[in-house]
Amino acid sequence: METTNTKKGEIIAIANQKGGVGKTTTAINLGASLAIAEKRVLLVDLDPQANSTTGLGIDKNTVTRDIYSVIEGECTLDETILNHELKYLKLLPSSRKLARFELLVSVEENNHLYLKNAFASIADQYDYIIVDSPPSLGLLTINALVASQSVLIPIQTEYYALEGLSDLIDTINRTRENFNPDLEIKGILLTMYDERTNLSKQVEEEIRNFFKTKVYRSIIPRNIRLSEAPSFGKPIQLYAIKSAGSIAYMQLAKEIMGQ
Repeated sequence: METTNTKKGEIIAIANQKGGVGKTTTAINLGASLAIAEKRVLLVDLDPQANSTTGLGIDKNTVTRDIYSVIEGECTLDETILNHELKYLKLLPSSRKLARFELLVSVEENNHLYLKNAFASIADQYDYIIVDSPPSLGLLTINALVASQSVLIPIQTEYYALEGLSDLIDTINRTRENFNPDLEIKGILLTMYDERTNLSKQVEEEIRNFFKTKVYRSIIPRNIRLSEAPSFGKPIQLYAIKSAGSIAYMQLAKEIMGQ
């Protein structure tokens, strides 16, 4: 049955300045899982590395209109958004051009509002807008936090999992105080979990003790199929739907829809 919801969609920034924690994997596969549940989803690739773009089968070197084109005023969002084979999933792609953003707008007074202003015209067209932020706490991530209602933080269940996380929490708090008072932490997602090791279990216990009920019950396992899927330009559900990684992201989508 087709979704008829017309209220403004929830904008979720997926953020962690630490690289390699499963941020883009989560953006792609959570987006796909919500789309399979017939939620209208826009995945926004806000990383100049454009991994979400390539992970959905788009060659970033052939992209002519991307999020940077919208920011520059060269085209509208509607002219830039790409369809996906999953009916309810759409992509706002990125390219290397986005790396120019921080340099070009660094001295502008309202340089934190570009993404929020861009979303104003399309928020009611989607149930969820998921923003894949870059692995840094620069202006692009600030734009994502200012434009979003909530932040989903993936944390790898390995040594130094909480390293640098205080900087992200501080940035979220400062964004809330100065620009976006409604911003909240939507949830903490444990990723790359290896149930065979004591380390993963110890890190899980530490994170759950620290963040309490903010930690999702769903846990993303370390899974070879999940690692392979981006090289085929597919979300895990279209690559290996019965894999542990696919099941975990479908469970996460259910949790998020239930929130």
